[in-house]
Amino acid sequence: MGRKRFQHGTSGPATVRTVADLAGVSIASASRVLNGLGGSPELSARVKAAAERVGYVPNAIARSLQAQRTGLIGLAVADIGNPVYVQMMRAIEQEIAGSGRQLLIQATNAHTANETELLRGLARRYVDGLIMSPLRVTDAHLHELGRTAVPVVVVGQLPDETPIDNVRADSIGGVALAVDHLVGLGRTRIAMINGAPDTVPGAHRDAGFRASLAQHGLEPVAVEDGDFTFDAGLQATRRLLGRTRPDAVFAANDLIAAGALHALLEGGIRVPEEVALVGMDNTDIAELTFPRLTSVDLGAAARGRKAAQLLLSRLDDPSLPARRENIAPALVRRESA
Repeated sequence: MGRKRFQHGTSGPATVRTVADLAGVSIASASRVLNGLGGSPELSARVKAAAERVGYVPNAIARSLQAQRTGLIGLAVADIGNPVYVQMMRAIEQEIAGSGRQLLIQATNAHTANETELLRGLARRYVDGLIMSPLRVTDAHLHELGRTAVPVVVVGQLPDETPIDNVRADSIGGVALAVDHLVGLGRTRIAMINGAPDTVPGAHRDAGFRASLAQHGLEPVAVEDGDFTFDAGLQATRRLLGRTRPDAVFAANDLIAAGALHALLEGGIRVPEEVALVGMDNTDIAELTFPRLTSVDLGAAARGRKAAQLLLSRLDDPSLPARRENIAPALVRRESA
């Protein structure tokens, strides 16, 4: 038979006052015992027994504030629906689980104001540390990163001199893998569908595309800019086909590539027979299209895992020097190229 709970006569949860009244001690004495701050063996036993009887649950928030630890790690990304961030999130969650912490996720919509306000808000210490992956890195970002109240790891490209732990993908090297593969297939009229060119990944992928083609003595047939979404890829490819006919398309991410594939098939163009298509990020989307997408894997899960490791080690030892980790790309070949 289970033990009956003490009925403390209130409609809400048991409080320190409830415990103190039952134990016959002052609220201050009960609070000291419940927060592990001491008390005689006899007093501690009475308070703990009373707490057990009334089902007292400590205020975790108040205790974490006293300890300067919340048990939470923040993750800030542009779009929580993007498969890249889903892969990253899963890897981070798995990595921090062993530390007893939980993940708190924030979507910023890639707005600089949202991201800088988030960094300023860290002064309230509602998380132990933050992993963020901004699409743009502005002077405002760097200013706030330089005075953040808790450790931050940035997944993305920071200036080399920035004293912040940083995990990077090699977008330029990844684009080179895609272009080399397409040229190796005999494709010479290669177009690109990019995301927003004013973002770090957009700028790097554009630069890598042009440089890689130049190494093969080629020039872009066309470059269409848009956003890193399916609809943007669809619309950009429609515009592209309205003015030229490439024999290959490189898309700056898999969402864009899926939109491009839709537009190509919509136009009666066979993939890969007439137009080869390569995406980037190697997300689950690459396996779901027909034909399946050849895609450059930029190691989203590996970046998330490494970022979590850097943050956890930083929490253990704040004196560590700033570290920079680079994740190598790999081409995953499927039927679209």
